[in-house]
Amino acid sequence: MPNLLQLAKKFVKFGVVGASGAIIDFGLTAFCKGILGVPELLANAIGFTLAATSNYFLNRVWTWRSTSKSVGIEYAKFFFVSLIGLGLNSLIVFLLKDVSIIPCFVDTTLDWNFWVAKVIATAVVMVWNFLANNFFTFRQKQ
Repeated sequence: MPNLLQLAKKFVKFGVVGASGAIIDFGLTAFCKGILGVPELLANAIGFTLAATSNYFLNRVWTWRSTSKSVGIEYAKFFFVSLIGLGLNSLIVFLLKDVSIIPCFVDTTLDWNFWVAKVIATAVVMVWNFLANNFFTFRQKQ
């Protein structure tokens, strides 16, 4: 049972780091797009990349307390897992956004189906990212 408790603690830390990453991602994307006039997709890529980089270092130090000397390889693994997560997130949103998740009496001008799909996708991808990073990126050799 101690391993399950340790895993749960890591998951909570991973969630806190992920929240900080979301703030960095959205903030930098908005800054690049709105203030600097960077095209949307490039601004999004910049926000994602810097958030993933921040998340890597915070997770390395705080969540997994990695002491690996192969920082570049570990970062590449983390970024690869993040890219797969981004693809999964996009796929889930694409598949769910047109499904009638929201009751017909709710105002649909706010595109609720998209946002509910995004919340579902984010939850699924968070679990994917955590497990992949725990058992692949930061796997400790026995």
